[in-house]
Amino acid sequence: MAVPQPTALYQNVLMDSTRWHDFPFRDGDIVISTPPKCGTTWTQMICALLIFQSTDFPQPLDVMSPWPDLLTRRHEDNLAVVAAQPHRRFLKTHVPLDGLPYLDQVEYVCVGRDPRDAAISWDNHIENTDFEVLMGRRVAAVGTDGLAGPGPDGVPERPAGLPDPLASAHERFWAWVDNYDVLVGLAAMVHHLDTFWRARHLPNVTLLHYDEMKADLDGTMRQLAARFGIEVAEESWPDLVRAARFDQMRGRSRELTPDQGIWHDPTRFFHRGETGQWRELLDADGERRYRDRVLGLGVDPDLVRWIHQGAPLA
Repeated sequence: MAVPQPTALYQNVLMDSTRWHDFPFRDGDIVISTPPKCGTTWTQMICALLIFQSTDFPQPLDVMSPWPDLLTRRHEDNLAVVAAQPHRRFLKTHVPLDGLPYLDQVEYVCVGRDPRDAAISWDNHIENTDFEVLMGRRVAAVGTDGLAGPGPDGVPERPAGLPDPLASAHERFWAWVDNYDVLVGLAAMVHHLDTFWRARHLPNVTLLHYDEMKADLDGTMRQLAARFGIEVAEESWPDLVRAARFDQMRGRSRELTPDQGIWHDPTRFFHRGETGQWRELLDADGERRYRDRVLGLGVDPDLVRWIHQGAPLA
């Protein structure tokens, strides 16, 4: 079966969407495509619970649910892992829908979140990352091509373009809002959600919102089970939903946190997960500056309202 080619290309120092071009899809595969810090691991956990219908898994979550375009692993190794999987496959990516092959027989799931909260979560994520280990893995897998300013040992300690760790939280927030990266930052996040917003009418495309998932986790999981054609015994639902709660996942961080070894504190990967954290950071002038930046992106106003879930833009 011919695989339709994507219409856009997404590459940075850690991700390469061209790895999807020859991906050997199976009917029923699930692609979890989210902007960074929008509930990716949470959605992977939900899919694992539905597929295995158990709270105990045979492998760590990121082994069962690989990230094919991540450059810290060789492409050939990623393909070998997914080829050997006997279960229904559920894959992770931060590539927008227009950068992925689209097949009617594949399910695509995206999760949106208030970008201001995503920015706060990203700041915690970056602060918790051991970049020496991360970039060492990247160099070991694919070499130093595309990296700026490698150190004396050939391994950069930190990718170019990230906010200064010595900057204030306020400055780091605006660095994310104004970021130029094609996969990280406000513009990239809104574009990612826009590709799914435009396709949300398709029967194999599901667009969820982080806040709605928090408000009705049981309903979200039942919605996904129905979309995926998975039947779950009624008596199993309470345990499965409980296992997908944030506090329960934090308690299993050693098993559920992806890419073990690159975090200063694996439990911190499951941070606060709260809505409205940005209110602690932005004053009225900051809210207006953010509003102007969002509205200047030129996307559907209905999408902007949906992303922010009714939270006013000053």
